[in-house]
Amino acid sequence: MKRRDLIAGIAWAANRAAGQQPFQESLYIPTPQRVEDRALLHDFMDEYAFADLATATPSLRVTHLPVLLSRNAGANGTLYGHIARNNPQSATFDGRQSALIVFRGPHAYISPTWYDKAEAVPTWNFAVVHATGTPKPIVDKKALRELLARLIKKFENRYGGSEYDFAKLPDSYVDGMIGGIVGFEMPIDSLEGKFKLGQDRSETDKAGVLKHLESAKEGRSMRDFTASFYERVKKAKA
Repeated sequence: MKRRDLIAGIAWAANRAAGQQPFQESLYIPTPQRVEDRALLHDFMDEYAFADLATATPSLRVTHLPVLLSRNAGANGTLYGHIARNNPQSATFDGRQSALIVFRGPHAYISPTWYDKAEAVPTWNFAVVHATGTPKPIVDKKALRELLARLIKKFENRYGGSEYDFAKLPDSYVDGMIGGIVGFEMPIDSLEGKFKLGQDRSETDKAGVLKHLESAKEGRSMRDFTASFYERVKKAKA
C-alpha cells in the first residue's frame, strides 16, 4: 500500500468516527502535478491573492475578490475577505456551508514544436491552488475595519511610494462603507495544489519550454485592457 493511500484511509476512518464526510478532492490532479508543500502553496496564495470564491448552496455562485491569508491561524491557515452585502452569496457565511476559494497563477499555451520529438500534441500549462473550508461572518465592526486596513496595506504596497492612509479617513465615511459589505473568515480545511508545468517531461523538453516561453507574446496588460474598454464605452455613447 502506498503511503498516500494509507494516509487517506486513516483520514477517512477518522472522519467516519467523527461523523464527518470523507474529504473529496475538488479537482483532478495527476500525481506528477500534485504539490503538497504547504509553504509553497501559501507563497502562491499570497502572490496571486485575487481569487474566485465558489459556493453551491442554494445555487452555484462565484465571486471574484482579493483575499488575505493568515498562515498560522489553524492547521492550514485561514483566509479573510469581504463581499458586497447585496451579494446573495453573503448568506452562505453562516459557519455551516462549504466554500471553495481558487487561486490562479500564470498560464500559457505550450506548442508541441518546443519539444525534442516531433510526435507530440499541444497543451496548456498552469498553476492553481484550491482552498476549501466553511466561511463564518465577521460581525464585529472593529475586526472588519482591521481586516480592511490589512487588505489595503497589502495591495497598496504593490504601488511603491503610495501616501494613502486608510486610518485618516473619517469614521463616518468608513462606517458607511463598512455597512455595505460583509466580511468573512474561512479556516482552511484542505489545500490542493496543481502545478501543471511539464515537470514530468525530459530535461531537453523542459529547456525548450523555458526558452520559448521567454520569447512568447504576452497578453494585454491591465492598463491596455482598461484603456481599450474605456474607448469602447466612449464610442458606444457617442
